[in-house]
Amino acid sequence: MSRLACVVFLLAMLVSCSKDPEAMDGEVASTEFESLSHGMIVLGEKLENPYTTENIREAFANVYPTKSRDEITTSHYYLRFLPAGEGDIELMEALGAELIDHPVDYKIVVDGDYYHDPSVPEDKITWQYAVIPKDFDIPSCIDYELIDECHISEFSPGIRSADGIDWEAVEREAFRITGNEDMLQPHSKASKVNPSGRIMIVDEDANGGKPFGVSGVKVMCNTFVKFSSAYTDRDGYYTIPKKFSAKLRYRLMFKNEKDFAIGFNLILLPASRSTLGKASAEGINVTITKNSDRKLFLRSVVNNAVYDYISRCSEDDLNLTLPPKDLRIWLFGGLEASSAVMIHHKAVVTHRYLDKFLGPFSSILAFFAPDITIGTKNMHSYKDVYRSVTHELAHSSHFAQVGTEYWNNYIEYILKSYFKSGGMTYGSGDVEYAGHCEVGEMWAYYLSSKMYQDRYGGPFPQFGTGYWFNPQIFRYLDDRGFAPSDFLSALKSRVTDTSLLRQSLVELYPSRRNIIEQVFSRYEK
Repeated sequence: MSRLACVVFLLAMLVSCSKDPEAMDGEVASTEFESLSHGMIVLGEKLENPYTTENIREAFANVYPTKSRDEITTSHYYLRFLPAGEGDIELMEALGAELIDHPVDYKIVVDGDYYHDPSVPEDKITWQYAVIPKDFDIPSCIDYELIDECHISEFSPGIRSADGIDWEAVEREAFRITGNEDMLQPHSKASKVNPSGRIMIVDEDANGGKPFGVSGVKVMCNTFVKFSSAYTDRDGYYTIPKKFSAKLRYRLMFKNEKDFAIGFNLILLPASRSTLGKASAEGINVTITKNSDRKLFLRSVVNNAVYDYISRCSEDDLNLTLPPKDLRIWLFGGLEASSAVMIHHKAVVTHRYLDKFLGPFSSILAFFAPDITIGTKNMHSYKDVYRSVTHELAHSSHFAQVGTEYWNNYIEYILKSYFKSGGMTYGSGDVEYAGHCEVGEMWAYYLSSKMYQDRYGGPFPQFGTGYWFNPQIFRYLDDRGFAPSDFLSALKSRVTDTSLLRQSLVELYPSRRNIIEQVFSRYEK
């Protein structure tokens, strides 16, 4: 799959948007979460799973020697399967399975964001592990291996409610007899609890520098085969639905409740995971700043920027066309520029100039590759990232409105002009389909400027005004009472240059024809 990675990187590099970067700070060192690792998990010795049916039966007999342990029956299966493709993963997740890419009955020597079994080739999806209810209907197309039959009492209501049974004491005994007693909470914190907390981030230039929530991100936790997860609310608060009495491993999964995913694990699995390490069953609170672990900071800022954009597309706010569902966003630390290639939604890979080059990789690329890439090489503040993300999301709304054919022509211009101009971003506007780029970049620079001003105040930013196209047109119309939704409404698939944009605006808003004509005339070439 290294060839796929190279292809995606090349396209992201070529089909990119400059953001007129202002002076940036130097490299920022991590002063918080310094122990976080984003590499591959390193497994140690195999541990005995306290939740196997047999271990719970033995623990039950130790705690209640006069009661029959035959009451303990299997409630869950711990299994693994080797996906043939992403479709297998999506199918299992759609049925409610919580998947993880590493075995949970091993000691973790070095924590990390992903694991790839050494027995599986690097260009294949690694084993996926799941804990599913006994009555889970596993699709016949999934080949799986059963690892353990388990009893997780919290999900066996008939048994759990048996008169006089202290299931927490049974669970603790199961940890003791399997040699895992050191993982339990101290007796002073013996009661099972629903882990809860808040995931926060700081934008030094907004909200008075006070922390606010990381919104809609998935908080995952587990101890052995006992898993649970919850999404944070808008303000970053979460409460895990299951109760625990042992220390937990916590992770953030950047697959947001608003149907977008950030990053990937080894390219093949959408959504990055940031490990937060082990913490109390009572929950974990996290405050992320620009001096925190860099990957965690960038993923969290992008998460919030996308969440904010999608929220603001609502009818009672900006009233914009939403980006496509299942939006995939990749971060490239080695690039300065960003792009809205929309590959996952079938742009680029269906283009006549790229089909031959990609060959069989066309379908693979469309399946796994990104819609948006964010180059983070020189980004260290929240507002730098916010500005870039809102620009690319403006493109994604435009794409959702005009479709793939329009976007392929747009990208063809970028590719042709890039080579013709010797690598100059956007070229000089003298190549076929330049009009697609002209109106598309006018819109994206205008909207990112608008949202940037809404968030950070101050005068209206001049983003993109140094190029051959003129986002100033939208800015001046904005000053005269037009709304962002008015402009996006005019950007129909037939609007492929500024003259057609002017015509479209006049058709939509005939009563404001004079103002439209005056502003466009001011910037005629």
